[in-house]
Amino acid sequence: MTYTYIMFVGIGTVINVVAIVIGAALGVLVGNRIAEKTRNLMTDVLGAITLIGAASAISSLWEEDLQSAVPDGSPTLIVLGALLLGGLCGSALKIEERLEMVGIGLKRRFDKRGDSPFVEGFVTASLIFVIGPLAILGSISDGMSTGIDQLALKSTLDFFAALAFAAALGWGVALSALPVGIYQGLWTAIGFMLGSILSDYQVSAMTATGGILLLGIGLKLLGIKNMAIGNLLPSLALAPILAFVLHSM
Repeated sequence: MTYTYIMFVGIGTVINVVAIVIGAALGVLVGNRIAEKTRNLMTDVLGAITLIGAASAISSLWEEDLQSAVPDGSPTLIVLGALLLGGLCGSALKIEERLEMVGIGLKRRFDKRGDSPFVEGFVTASLIFVIGPLAILGSISDGMSTGIDQLALKSTLDFFAALAFAAALGWGVALSALPVGIYQGLWTAIGFMLGSILSDYQVSAMTATGGILLLGIGLKLLGIKNMAIGNLLPSLALAPILAFVLHSM
């Protein structure tokens, strides 16, 4: 018997949205019955899996298209340069702080007194699911057709988070799937356009740089190191540019 798997650009976000809705539904139905130790264990497992995903992405440093397109030893320097310059830009722009402020601002605007479980569930879950590097990294990867592994990981994280939030805050958590779909859909479209513009070696440089950001996310999930990953997001744009500069030399 032959099975046909339907794959299309944006399927990662579709999976993510479905995971949030199902997780929220289960949370409302079963309540907060999952022990805290079990939730912590699941987070640790997901952190370990994130490290595996990071290693897979970082291996793009040794892709033949990148190795042959730039001088010997340059791939590592490209990633290093992108991360350092990106970190400086992100820190100067205070991206991490601004993301947090956006969340606080929305919370104050839509639920000033904090007395509406539905609204609180919607706003809180939306911020948790939308504001984060994994949403951007995964969506861009999906749009560039380089895999949905990162969004699959995010979907698993969001599933358990939706279950826990919905148990306490109700159906508003399920509605957060709407802004997630819109936000990640936009980043997927950006990734799709980049995929048609960037050369293979530039995509490899960008993927490897994203792998370092995934490494930071994995360490954060495991409680080892809390990195300001948001401030490193500009490095994703700088990596293909640096790769092009060295390729042109």
